[in-house]
Amino acid sequence: MIVRAAREQDLPGLLGLAAQVEHWFGPMVGDPGFRGAVDKHVRRSSALVAVSSDVALLGGLLFSAKPPVHHVRWLVVSEQARGEGVGRALMSDAMNRFVRGPGTVEVVTFGADHPGASASGARAFYERLGFTPAEVVEPGPEGGSRQVFRLDLTARPR
Repeated sequence: MIVRAAREQDLPGLLGLAAQVEHWFGPMVGDPGFRGAVDKHVRRSSALVAVSSDVALLGGLLFSAKPPVHHVRWLVVSEQARGEGVGRALMSDAMNRFVRGPGTVEVVTFGADHPGASASGARAFYERLGFTPAEVVEPGPEGGSRQVFRLDLTARPR
């Protein structure tokens, strides 16, 4: 597996990944706002993809930073690659590539009562990376609960 900056030609694959998780997050593929966000991150080189040796898209991540606060805007791993370290590899690359100095990394993920919370493994994934649950935020477009998870980087050596 290789993690690299996403390219324009990766857009169909990223939208394909989005389609795999719309049942948890609500409509994305047909949403011009989502597609615009993906395009913007690709142009700014703040979108990453994980690809297999046969160039299959295994996962994608959109990241933004306004130090000292950094944001995982979207992270998805293909259904067939979940549990194989793809998400961890994307997060590791993003942290090394985009995060400088102390601060925090935030991600909005499922609330504890959301059906996708356990089915996707997202909450447990972020906790294994050292994130802690924080404040509850507005529900997602599908109506499901959402919560911020935060990673404190104040003691992180660089």
